[in-house]
Amino acid sequence: MQKVTSKDGTAIAFKKSGNGPVVILICGALASHKDHGKLAELLSDHFTVFSYDRRGRGGSEDTKPYAVAREIDDIEALIDHAGGSAFLYGISSGACLALEAAATLGDKVTKLAIYEAPYDEGVGEKERWKAYADTLQEYVASSRNGDAVEYHLKFVGIPDVALVALKASPQWAEMKSLAHTLLYDVAIVGDDRSVPAGRIGKIKVPILVMDGEKSLEKMPFMRTSAEKIGSAIPQSKRRTVEGQDHQVDEKVMAPILTDFFSGGR
Repeated sequence: MQKVTSKDGTAIAFKKSGNGPVVILICGALASHKDHGKLAELLSDHFTVFSYDRRGRGGSEDTKPYAVAREIDDIEALIDHAGGSAFLYGISSGACLALEAAATLGDKVTKLAIYEAPYDEGVGEKERWKAYADTLQEYVASSRNGDAVEYHLKFVGIPDVALVALKASPQWAEMKSLAHTLLYDVAIVGDDRSVPAGRIGKIKVPILVMDGEKSLEKMPFMRTSAEKIGSAIPQSKRRTVEGQDHQVDEKVMAPILTDFFSGGR
C-alpha cells in the first residue's frame, strides 16, 4: 500500500487503481480498505479509485487524541495527493464522515454519494446511543476488545447464529484489533445520533443519498434519516436501492456510482 501524510503527521495507507476522475471510498465501522476491494475493482474501469484505511486501522497510523476533524484532514490529504479534487462515496458511519468532509472541504469534494448513514432520531434513541457509547468506552478502556465488538454487533442487530459463526472465523481477530475505532465512529455519528442538518446544509455539490429497500423492515430509521439528509441539502437526489439491506452488494452499487459520478443525476 502507498501512504500519504495527514496534517498532524499521521501516515494514512491507501490503494490506488484505475484511471479517470478520482473516487475515494470511505468504509464504515470495523472495516478497512479490504472491504471495498470488489467495488474498487468494478469502478476502476472508469475512475481512479482510492480505497484507504481510516486512521487507527490496518496500515494507517493513529494519533491521539482522536478528533473527527483529523479524519477529515486525512481525506483532504488523499484529495490533495490525487490532484486537488475528488468524488466521495461513504457507507454507514463512513457516510457520516463523507458528509462532514464535504461540508468542510468545499470544492475539493465535487460530488458525494452516501449509503445508509446511521443517524436515528427516534424516541429514546438519544439515551440508547449514550448508553451504547458509555459501554463501548468502558470495554475499550479495559482492553476488553472482544466484548466491545460483540456488544456493537448486538447493538446493530446481528443474529445470534451469525455472531457465533463470526467469532469462530479468522475475521474475528481483525475485528477485535479495530475495537478502539468504534469510539471514533460514535464521535462521527454524533453525541445524540441526530442528522446534523445545519452543517450538512452547507454542502453545495451534487449528492446521491441512498438507503436499501430491505433495510426498511429491520432498520426503518435508515429511510427516515436518508429523507432528512436529502431535505437538508439543496443539490441532493434520493434513491432507495431495490433488494438491498445495510450490507449492500457491491456489484449492485458499482453501476449506480458509475452513472452518478459520470454525470447522471
